[in-house]
Amino acid sequence: MKIGIVVDATCDLPASFIARHGICILPIAIRLGEDVLVDQRDVEQTEQFYLRDLRERGVDAESVPYTAEQIEAVFLERLVVDHDLVFCITISGKHSPIFDHASRASFGILRKYKAVREQAGVAGPFHMRVLDSRTLFAGAGVLVAEAVAMIDAGAAPNQIRLRLDGLIPELCGYMVPADLRYIRERGFHKGERRTWADAGRAAVLTLGAALSLRPIIRIWRGEESVVATGFSHAKSVERLFRHLARTMDSGGLSAPHLCISYAGDVAEVPQMPGWESMMASAAGAGVEVHLATMSATGAVNVGLGCLYAAFAGSPGSP
Repeated sequence: MKIGIVVDATCDLPASFIARHGICILPIAIRLGEDVLVDQRDVEQTEQFYLRDLRERGVDAESVPYTAEQIEAVFLERLVVDHDLVFCITISGKHSPIFDHASRASFGILRKYKAVREQAGVAGPFHMRVLDSRTLFAGAGVLVAEAVAMIDAGAAPNQIRLRLDGLIPELCGYMVPADLRYIRERGFHKGERRTWADAGRAAVLTLGAALSLRPIIRIWRGEESVVATGFSHAKSVERLFRHLARTMDSGGLSAPHLCISYAGDVAEVPQMPGWESMMASAAGAGVEVHLATMSATGAVNVGLGCLYAAFAGSPGSP
């Protein structure tokens, strides 16, 4: 059985990993004033976006994910012929309509695939499963990395499905933003400050920016919370790396993958404090570290210089 993986453009994994495993990307359009950038994780395009557009036009940008009809077209054009089963893994449905769009598209795909496969001379049924990762960015990368490992090991489709379903509640992401004013302005622009909790978070971001504090924000089971703060971006990153190292040293990961993405030049990340000791812990625990550039879509929402790290396991406290 030929098994494939489809993700949306916000799934942060290295370009080499995506290409090597034939992972299909669902693009996301980003409106920047009168211009439109189609985020499909193209390396050069993303680098140019960081250099030219993010700082000045990112706050007012609007992301437009594929519709159900567009997703259906992607599957029927090639995926239902190239694969017998496809896992479609999306960003949290709480933050994006992509999961809903893919779920709706699946009905049309499963109704129409037979004619497409027959015309291409491909026998047998086609199956697909749409998964809401309930996480963001590098968090979805952890789920994909485990799916790839199981496919490569020859695991049965039902084993893969059960494993991914079991990992989703354990996906834990940590974000260290560099520009709190950007996040605050971005939130107001999107109209996300609607409750007292949102207003409180806005106040925290404003105060943090004024005092040069940088929070560590945990994303777990669809919820976001500030779990620690540092007196600078570097201090918060170091604290996060120490937490990741302790978690791996104690055997706290449920899958041997640590995914990290950065909204900027990833060559800067290994120079950050705490990186080397964290990598030593990963090597000792047999954990594979995937370092990737954050997608343009992700960076639009969190700003330049944001670091995101994710794993499956017990979240703990940095």
